Amino acid sequence: MNWMELTNEEQLQQIQSDSFLRPVVIFKHSTRCSISAMAKSRLDRSAQPQGMDFYYLDLIRYREISNKVSGMFNIQHESPQVLVLREGKCVYDESHMGISMDAIAARA
Repeated sequence: MNWMELTNEEQLQQIQSDSFLRPVVIFKHSTRCSISAMAKSRLDRSAQPQGMDFYYLDLIRYREISNKVSGMFNIQHESPQVLVLREGKCVYDESHMGISMDAIAARA
C-alpha cells in the first residue's frame, strides 16, 4: 500500500482539487484503537486500485485536520473511517468493519 500522509490544511485543499482529476481516498486512523488497526491492516494487505491516490490521516496527531475533513465534506466524524472523494465531494464513506478495498475500488 502506498500511503501519502495527510498532515496539513494545504494538502487538504490540494486533495480536493486532485479529486477532479482522479478519485482520492482518505483513511482516518486512530493509532489508539484496535479496530482501526485491524481496518488499516486489511487495507495494507489488499491490492491498491490503479488511478486512485490514498492518504493516511493520523487523527490523534492531526485532530484539527480531521475536523476540517468532516466540515469540508459534510460527513460525521468516525474512527476508523474511509472517504472516497470525486469531483470535490465525498461520494462514499464507511467506518469500522465496513471498510474494505473492494468497496473503495467500486467507487474508482
